[in-house]
Amino acid sequence: MPRQFSKLSHSLYECKYHIVFCRKYRYKILDKVVSDYAKQQIYRLCNQKDGVEVLELNVQIDHVHLVATIPPKYAVSGFMGYLKGKLALGLFDRFPQLRKGYWGQHVWSRGYSWFR
Repeated sequence: MPRQFSKLSHSLYECKYHIVFCRKYRYKILDKVVSDYAKQQIYRLCNQKDGVEVLELNVQIDHVHLVATIPPKYAVSGFMGYLKGKLALGLFDRFPQLRKGYWGQHVWSRGYSWFR
């Protein structure tokens, strides 16, 4: 199977990451409706960043698995801050009942894990 590299102006790259991030307190609130909205928003937010491509996405009831290609011009930590922040704001706007369990507009736990 040949490798498929992406290209920037001065480099070739293949940066695929498996990223897992969890809900704060592991509350099981990602039911069917919230999960479908979260998937839609993750695809939309990733498409807003140039070169970021979602390869696989699995939203569980209390955490998210994302396999994405992130170009080297973006730090993974910066991209995850953007993704988790914008996704949290969108979830609070669409589902105001979430504010009862999460104060301070913090939906996601602090960290995340990623694998190359």
